[in-house]
Amino acid sequence: MNETYQVPYIYEKIKSHVQTLVTEVPGSKSITNRALLLATLAQGVSTLRGVLFSDDSRHFLKCIQELGFETVVDEATRVITVTGHGGQVPKKEASLYVGSAGTAARFLTSYLGLSTGIYHMDASPQMRKRPMAPLLDSLKALGCEISYPAPDDAKETSQEGFFPFTLHGHGFGCNRISVNIDHSSQFLSALMISSPLCPEDFHITIEGTHGMAYITMTAKMMEQFGVKCTQIDEKQFMTPAGQSYAALNYQIEPDVSAACYFYAMSPLLNIPVMVPHVHFDSLQGDVQFIRILEQMGCKAEDTSDGILVTPPESGVYQGIHADMHACSDQAITLAALAPFAEGPTTITGIGHIRFQESDRISAIVTELRKMGIRCEETQDSITIYPGIPSPATVDTYEDHRMAMGFSLIGLRTPGIVISDPLCCHKTFEDYFEVLDTVVKKLCD
Repeated sequence: MNETYQVPYIYEKIKSHVQTLVTEVPGSKSITNRALLLATLAQGVSTLRGVLFSDDSRHFLKCIQELGFETVVDEATRVITVTGHGGQVPKKEASLYVGSAGTAARFLTSYLGLSTGIYHMDASPQMRKRPMAPLLDSLKALGCEISYPAPDDAKETSQEGFFPFTLHGHGFGCNRISVNIDHSSQFLSALMISSPLCPEDFHITIEGTHGMAYITMTAKMMEQFGVKCTQIDEKQFMTPAGQSYAALNYQIEPDVSAACYFYAMSPLLNIPVMVPHVHFDSLQGDVQFIRILEQMGCKAEDTSDGILVTPPESGVYQGIHADMHACSDQAITLAALAPFAEGPTTITGIGHIRFQESDRISAIVTELRKMGIRCEETQDSITIYPGIPSPATVDTYEDHRMAMGFSLIGLRTPGIVISDPLCCHKTFEDYFEVLDTVVKKLCD
């Protein structure tokens, strides 16, 4: 893969007899990384099938291996077996590098901070900028000691509340905690997953607001592995004592986040699209993006093979007002569709995406304006007006979703170039190869 990717303009080249675009996507990153951690917490051998192999999941996998968990990895068949130790960490001291993986950063920090041992944690320059303080504050309140040694590439100690840091874990010092989730729901998920290790009923009170789709995923997966975490009310969760995770033979769903880029091609290119094994009962909140496509005029049918999305009969889709707190990873995808819609599109409920791999609101607005598209932004919303994008090179800000989402624009308007396409290795390492295959299907 080169340092840039010229998106093939195909809007006027699609063969007239296209029936339905069918394309498969890799396993879910969110489910893969949760399953890896749950398998280490279980007692016995878990077999995980349909695993996503990407930068994020490889960092997570390497971390659990360096903690002493035995694994058998077969990338060809997308299978990993993990031998869990019933909540015990084999190595009582380790140095871990989580890369840019937010799930590894948050989930492992919680697990290790509530275990007994000393764990030196570091991350990529990008992850070092992302907030950790809400989770670290909660861990300190639970009895974990946290120090901030100098990173290898800095003369002074690191900034408090950010990577790198060292965890001195002493187990649970109490059984009640609060955590602020304004910047990320991963802080709550991390505490929930580790909560069965507490010898007493464990209570979590949340502060702030955030989309709860990933929390629902966490709770459902915990239950699949044998632990019930109960939501008492909007702000309180409780895990009863005496529960433990059980080893499983576990099938990981296809990545709905990845599938959404192809579903977005239905209105964009006026074609039917189906991604095998994606269904509305998915654990993944991004399946709600397909409901947003319905609001724009598409039709969606959940067939036995997967959800089939067909474009509006008129060939024109509508701009809409969409609260995307439940599927905020797709805000970039909707933003890529918006210039070609009939009427403006307003995306709300996305203030927290300013604190992800990039400030995604700023990135969306900057790159669309570079193409001559009128945009307006607030702290937690964007309004995008219809227009004809001009040729441009899209800066991706080391953000895989900017690269994948904005590639859609180039399919319908010529002259769009994606910089740093390799950033997609974070979650979907062969995205542009798959895109090239899709283009060939549509045009040959």
